[in-house]
Amino acid sequence: MKRAKPGKLLNRRMMHTAAKLHYLQGLSQVEVSRRMDISTATTSRLLGLAREEGIVRIRVLDLDEFDGLSDKLAEALRLKSVRVTESGKAAALSTQVGTLLDEAKLAPGSVVAIGWGRTIQSIISAGLPKLPEVEVVPMTGGMHEAASHFQINEFVRMAAEQTGGAARFLYAPFMVSPELHSVLIRDPRTAQVIELWARVEAAIVGIGAYVRDGIQTEVGFSEDEVERVVGDVIRHYFDSQGREIRWPGQENQMSIARAQLERIPLSIGVAMGREKAMSIIGAARSGMINSLVTDTATASEILGLLEESEDI
Repeated sequence: MKRAKPGKLLNRRMMHTAAKLHYLQGLSQVEVSRRMDISTATTSRLLGLAREEGIVRIRVLDLDEFDGLSDKLAEALRLKSVRVTESGKAAALSTQVGTLLDEAKLAPGSVVAIGWGRTIQSIISAGLPKLPEVEVVPMTGGMHEAASHFQINEFVRMAAEQTGGAARFLYAPFMVSPELHSVLIRDPRTAQVIELWARVEAAIVGIGAYVRDGIQTEVGFSEDEVERVVGDVIRHYFDSQGREIRWPGQENQMSIARAQLERIPLSIGVAMGREKAMSIIGAARSGMINSLVTDTATASEILGLLEESEDI
């Protein structure tokens, strides 16, 4: 058997690494160069060779294929609308979110609610369409975390700036004591946001996947509940059928209520990743989202799960 030369094997490994960073993780060629400690010219050459040797295969889907997949998923999940993109990159997802918002034809004074998380951060960073004179509100209080994807008031500020709307901030933690909760709901500024939650016309929310061995286990679920929970929308947890799973102290959560989420005319869930397929199924069945933006890989995983098991 003829063995590959060490140099050629190393080169293929570098091609594979560069391709994964660029095409799967969405890093720019400059970022790939920094990560791999090589020049941008070398990165460009590796990516070109990866395509030539079949390590990377680029396929442009026909519009009918996209529409067919979207329609099939919308029917399976019983959602008003599903938008599927080939790429999971923020720009592609943001474009579809923007299209749904445009189609909603929101009138001046309409309330647009914003969720939190990495996906929502990337969507807003990529840009939202002009929605003149809307009111933009956070869907929850702040987290005691320094990471940028927890800074929900900043998301609201950016979204209002992009849409041409007015920002309404919530100066309260996500979780408070019963005593502080009773004080905050009487505070005029807090009460203003709470009142706006009752008339949200459009929302953009992330869909969380429940991590059994992660920090979310600190919520306080019983062993039986931990086995059932599959995800959350704004810390409103649910099982694979969308049934609510409450947690101790949830009544002191400073966030939009599940019932309010269920009545929003356009509630766009944005999520991607095969690990979130079951979370998306539960979120759709919960009624807290009625539209979905995701990528083809995630859409295919969801349909596969639904076809494989009658218990889901």
